[in-house]
Amino acid sequence: MPASGGTGMLIALLVPLILASLLCVATLVRAMIVRRAAPGPEAILLGAVTNFFDTLGIGSFAPTMAWFKFRRFLPDRLIPSTMLVGHTPPSMVQAIIFIVLLGVYIDPVLLVGCILALTMGALMGAPLAARARAWVVQSIVALALVIAAILYAMTNLHLMPGGGTAGSLPVPLMILAIVANFGFGVLLNFGVGNYAPTLVMLSLMGMDPHLSFPIMAGGASIAGGVASMRHIAIGKIDLRLAGGLAIGGIPAVLVAAFIVKSMPVDTLRWLVIVVVLYAAAVMLRAAVLGRANPGPEASKPRWRSDRHC
Repeated sequence: MPASGGTGMLIALLVPLILASLLCVATLVRAMIVRRAAPGPEAILLGAVTNFFDTLGIGSFAPTMAWFKFRRFLPDRLIPSTMLVGHTPPSMVQAIIFIVLLGVYIDPVLLVGCILALTMGALMGAPLAARARAWVVQSIVALALVIAAILYAMTNLHLMPGGGTAGSLPVPLMILAIVANFGFGVLLNFGVGNYAPTLVMLSLMGMDPHLSFPIMAGGASIAGGVASMRHIAIGKIDLRLAGGLAIGGIPAVLVAAFIVKSMPVDTLRWLVIVVVLYAAAVMLRAAVLGRANPGPEASKPRWRSDRHC
């Protein structure tokens, strides 16, 4: 049954979400025009593929990190911020779809509380990520990739928590979920996606896993939008790559949500595990070397600023 709050709650949430989406996209487009950052076909294709499968449950952060590392498009320290800025517009489209379809069945306090907490964490985490040493960012990204691989394997082996049927939580668990989302928001800036940890946490608390999607997507979109605008202002991102992810990702989300809707992805998930673990190993090695040999070049992996991607 729909949770109390109904249509009024949805409208109150959707209006700022849509406005935030438009503002985020406008900020990204303006920055790309001002800095003449035209995305190439590979970045657009990467955005389309990762966001298509993200909508179907694969996830977009870990595969994107792995591809960025494999192709060496940009310094490691710029991967989380570039990825966050690029994947935020498609996640906003996902959020609107999930909230319209499922939002009315969720306790509005839980939904809004988790979204606001994630947003505050993302806002506070953006400058922390921008100032962090390269080896710290590399270590966090490597850990995030390993965790993603473990969760992918657990999903394929049907070891993920099954969850319950609830659309709300007792007050102590609700407070815990909101506090945890603040932490997830901080980690968004380091390339650690909030989808998997939120889904696992809420499922273990007894929530219906399907009802976790509006919370995950809604939080990721608004929090990502706020953090993205800060990262764009700070300037430590690759706008060509970020723009390509966004341009390719938005139509891919619509295709996945309204045309394909579902498909078997177990085999693809195993392939992603292999790629992600490889990227994690390379990233961790770079972090160890960077910490052992600090210097101006430790945070500047080899890359070509004129590379067309």
